[in-house]
Amino acid sequence: MNRFLPRDHSRSVAVWLFLCAVLVFAMVVVGGVTRLTGSGLSITEWKPILGAVPPLNDADWATAFEKYKAIPQYTEVNAGMSLEAFKGIFWWEWAHRFLGRILGLVFALPFAVFLLLRRIPRRLIWRCAILLGLGALQGLIGWWMVSSGLSERVDVAPERLAVHLGLALLIFAGLIWVGLEAWAGEERSRSPEGWSRGAALMWGAVFLQCLLGALVAGSKAGMVYTDWPLMNGAIFPPADWGKGALAFLHDQALVQFNHRVFAYGLLIAGTIYAIQAWRWRLAEGLGASAVVLAASLWLQAVLGVVTLMHAVPIWLGGLHQAGAAVVLLAATVNLWMVRRSQPRLFMSGPRSMGL
Repeated sequence: MNRFLPRDHSRSVAVWLFLCAVLVFAMVVVGGVTRLTGSGLSITEWKPILGAVPPLNDADWATAFEKYKAIPQYTEVNAGMSLEAFKGIFWWEWAHRFLGRILGLVFALPFAVFLLLRRIPRRLIWRCAILLGLGALQGLIGWWMVSSGLSERVDVAPERLAVHLGLALLIFAGLIWVGLEAWAGEERSRSPEGWSRGAALMWGAVFLQCLLGALVAGSKAGMVYTDWPLMNGAIFPPADWGKGALAFLHDQALVQFNHRVFAYGLLIAGTIYAIQAWRWRLAEGLGASAVVLAASLWLQAVLGVVTLMHAVPIWLGGLHQAGAAVVLLAATVNLWMVRRSQPRLFMSGPRSMGL
């Protein structure tokens, strides 16, 4: 063990958690492509163990196809689809679920081994246990989401999609955070409350924007109003308020408008945050992490506009969803660095309290 490192750390545990985060990132991207290809309802049953085995012969494929033909998506959207076309959407959904199973094993088995070997820092054991529980819950929520499109809808409910993606991103951020804790060891010093609160608000705003994006994806709001900066030539597009509060979840115009407007506010806030962090010369690395966060926000915004104006082609839509995870990664690392920075490294005076 390196004597210059804190005792309460484990680089091997950190690498394991970062690997799990990479798998979650892959699941988010594959999940986005699954949604864009309309593949999410191609598997109409939830079999956590037996479902790992795909159809192996013509009879199995015929059975799976017949089950798909019984749901509204086939009868109302894909009537007449060939078996080969069905296989194309089936494999995307199967890959998404298979990645989830692989992730469960990659997390649970090493977790048990590390516990037996007493390699996990004691303060991180309960955090890893919570992440394991959230992963199991994610499987249930995934089926809860899929089940919403098997009887009365031709797609999944947007709010359920938002919950599913939101939990995936929460697990992703948790893995990164706990991994950083395991890598660096315990640090008892804390940054001034103002900056810590500001970094937390930035993280929360990024996460909320991801949820708003999920509603756009779930309601297919990116397929309409593909001009920018206006929406069909207007600032405020018409919304169907007859839906009541559900308009904020299901109305395509309102859902897209909310995602756009919140993005503008987030860009302004992120830019101001980065400028202030850099100008006040915060602890080493903090100014840079704030700038990286702001830069990722701008890149994601530009990508979002390009994706919208091209009516969300699969490759751009998948890239935009991957970009959301990258922005959340930047916000998570920034918050972690701010919370662990020693107060003496901040400039003195009232303005060091900052945000």
